[in-house]
Amino acid sequence: MEFNKYCEITPDIIRLANMCGEAGVIDSELFTRYDVKRGLRDLNGKGVLAGLTHISDVRANKLVDGEQIPTHGELFYRGYNVKDLVNGFASVDRFGYEEITYLLLFDKLPNTEELENFKKMLAGYRTLPTSFVRDIIMKAPSKDMMNTLARSVLTLYSYDDRADDTTLPNVLRQCLQLISLFPSLAIYGYQAYNHYHDGNSLFIHSPKPELSTAENLLHMLRPDSKYTPLEAQLLDIALVLHMEHGGGNNSTFTTHVVTSTLTDTYSAIAAAIGSLKGPRHGGANIKVVQMFDEMKKEVKDWKDEDEVSAYLKKLLHKEAFDHAGLIYGVGHAIYSKSDPRATLFKQYVQELSSEKGLDAEFELYSLVERLAPEIIATERKMYKGVSINVDFYSGFVYNMLGLPNELYTPMFAIARIVGWSAHRLEELSNNGKIIRPAYKPICTDKDYIDLSIRK
Repeated sequence: MEFNKYCEITPDIIRLANMCGEAGVIDSELFTRYDVKRGLRDLNGKGVLAGLTHISDVRANKLVDGEQIPTHGELFYRGYNVKDLVNGFASVDRFGYEEITYLLLFDKLPNTEELENFKKMLAGYRTLPTSFVRDIIMKAPSKDMMNTLARSVLTLYSYDDRADDTTLPNVLRQCLQLISLFPSLAIYGYQAYNHYHDGNSLFIHSPKPELSTAENLLHMLRPDSKYTPLEAQLLDIALVLHMEHGGGNNSTFTTHVVTSTLTDTYSAIAAAIGSLKGPRHGGANIKVVQMFDEMKKEVKDWKDEDEVSAYLKKLLHKEAFDHAGLIYGVGHAIYSKSDPRATLFKQYVQELSSEKGLDAEFELYSLVERLAPEIIATERKMYKGVSINVDFYSGFVYNMLGLPNELYTPMFAIARIVGWSAHRLEELSNNGKIIRPAYKPICTDKDYIDLSIRK
């Protein structure tokens, strides 16, 4: 019997699911009564303090006369402002992914010799096990590249003779291998899907040791392996800006939680991938592009502020796009006045849009960036301000680079594996307790009913 037969949703499944739903509903007033922070955040978006970290700092407020005042957001990697880091390597046309990976892992900006040796180390780890592409990636290709990525990571466990060794040298070795292999796993997974599901030609380009991570991504993805310097530079910057964002984001916290059990590296990273896959976390930039695609069809004059505003209001009123009541790419759990990643990204995005002849699209994005926060503030009860986030422009960039939608979230993972690795190593270094928060039971005690008299 085919497995798909069991994928049908039968009337019995619907009935039982409704029972689950009814049993699972909790009166929202109880969260207030017991001071439970839903989503581990208060109404102002401030997270419940669950740990300490040296790795990064996300700043969106400053203390003035004993009161927290919202400010323009800042992001720091190991104490360095990300703005300074990006401007530092981009201003001299140097790729930054490998350099900032070194910083996040080892708490030190590498000198020239250290950086070159580190690049060689990463290049040496880019080789997949013999026949892995044929036997693992090419068989049963998934339509979702994040599932393909997770499956590949879990399968690599079987090829590692020291898979369960959680000493720091071994975990570092595993993390460096995964950082090096993620681009190949994601791109090859897409190529297999594109061939077997969509019937297109199959291209498997081996990574080149002399290329940066960003260059290799474009080299492996494109049939002709060609790309412009600006394309590679902007993809590199995108990877750096997505590398790390504090210990409290969902996938990084997942890494901490799973690592605290002393499980293996492959299981911990696969769990983080599962978290990032969710549309509330890593999948948002796809929604931004899809939302703009519909907006460009529905709005006749992209420069007409009234017409664009009317469409944005339709989004909030669940009258347009996916009827979710959201303007995707606008708003963040922490930032209120600005997301520093989006601010930094925008200057490079404009340059690429000019190279691609997409100035009108960029102007539309800029207009929405200005109008959306104002409209949300008038339409919704707000506990803090809103601004665009990094997903707002990253989807536009990936679209301009010709990346298929299936690779948007994997690109996030290719960047964030660096942060996950740094946090896994930090969790193991501190030898902390297993992470186990509390849930307050609100069920009532019941007397057992014998099966023969149950209704």
